[in-house]
Amino acid sequence: MTRVGRGTRGRISRIPLRRRLVAGFAATMVVLLTGAGAFVYWRVQFALDRSLNRDLDGAAAVLTPMVTATGQLPADSATLARIDGFQVLVPSGRVLDQDGKLGSTSALTTAQLREAAVSPIRRDTGDLLPVTRRPFRLYATPVRVEASSRSTPRQLVLVIAIRRDQHDEALRELLLQLTAAGLGTLVLTSLVGDLLARAALRPVEMYRRRAADIAAGATDLRLQVPTGRDDEITRLGHTLNGMLAALSAALERERRFINDASHELRTPLTLITSRVQLTQSRPRTVEQHESALVEMRHDLARMTRMADELLELGMSQGRQDGAEAHDLVTEAWAAVQARTALASPGTVYSHPRALTLESEGPVSVQLDSVTLRRVLDNLLDNSALHGAAPVQVTVDQVDRWARLQVSDSGKGMPRELLATATERFARSAEARSRPGSGLGLSLVAAIVTAAGGQLRLCYDGHHQAVGLQVPTPCAHGGAMTVTVLLPAVTEMPARS
Repeated sequence: MTRVGRGTRGRISRIPLRRRLVAGFAATMVVLLTGAGAFVYWRVQFALDRSLNRDLDGAAAVLTPMVTATGQLPADSATLARIDGFQVLVPSGRVLDQDGKLGSTSALTTAQLREAAVSPIRRDTGDLLPVTRRPFRLYATPVRVEASSRSTPRQLVLVIAIRRDQHDEALRELLLQLTAAGLGTLVLTSLVGDLLARAALRPVEMYRRRAADIAAGATDLRLQVPTGRDDEITRLGHTLNGMLAALSAALERERRFINDASHELRTPLTLITSRVQLTQSRPRTVEQHESALVEMRHDLARMTRMADELLELGMSQGRQDGAEAHDLVTEAWAAVQARTALASPGTVYSHPRALTLESEGPVSVQLDSVTLRRVLDNLLDNSALHGAAPVQVTVDQVDRWARLQVSDSGKGMPRELLATATERFARSAEARSRPGSGLGLSLVAAIVTAAGGQLRLCYDGHHQAVGLQVPTPCAHGGAMTVTVLLPAVTEMPARS
């Protein structure tokens, strides 16, 4: 594209949209009105020309046989009274007879005379615009007369004229009326187009002002979408309202997350500050200093673990379409073995049969092993912290979904907590005294949702699902059960 083209497009784009719409509408109407007017003008002109030509043809048919050998016409012919002039000429241009209306000079040029000596022709004198004083329609036809019985026939040209005054006046009147009607129609349609453009763009301007108010801080405002209508503008309004609602919900979640994070981090920071102040309040022994340092190290470890979980939660928002397929059963078996083998005496998983795994064979999912272990570790940690042994891990495949279930024998979650358990820092009142930050299930929900799956929390007949809608029904008892449904991979990739 040339610079001129880009410059023209840039200048046009700076014109307000309403004016561009009206200008485009007016330009289209100019083309349509001009085309329609030209067609009407041509049809009327054709009809008028045909009437004139019919009169000329009739007069020529009567007068041609009357031309004498000397090139004269009888003055008493009635047909001469119906025409507005005639001439009888030789092809060289000399006038042999005329009635004085066309004058004594040939009404045709030499070239036209040569053409008329061969076949009839029609020519107009004078212009339609500007107005000509004596406009004529001329009809010239060849005439062959016998000078004597023995001589060669003489070639003459008969020119008949009829005035075009009424013909041209009708066309001028028609042209004037078409122009006036076209301009009036153009002005009227432009005004109507402007009104329609204003009416069509009025909601857009209203949406713009309301969006400006929202951007200025009034996040609770919504666009006023007319009810009972279903057009492009109202659909745009509903879409924008949906987007504003989603943004408002996202801002509210982030605000709640910041508040919860501040509250969760305030506790270990307050404990560390209090221990430092208490340690400095009076002289302490080495053993007391070491004991205070151990307690502060635990608080710092809790803060570090919380920061790591927040980082993992943020990193798990993207899908893992490029990850290789891994066997969910293998990863679950490795997680269960690690928990039972490394469990300290007296902990939940240290007792025999405290943690078991059931599976029906390999089940492949499109997640890497690190992500799968993160899901498994968080679910097993939740069961250890908030549940009770025995803990049952089940892996199977239902239709095209890989299913991972972790059930424990604890008290479970109350119904109101099931609805918010996957939110960040969501914890029950009694769970706040236990280790943990309330980010485990939130992290699992983020990973499963990003992978195109679903996370279910079920207890005592109550179910809560997060992520993609999966038609697979729940298959478990009334114990606290966390179910992860992930898209299954039908074929495992070949490994070298």
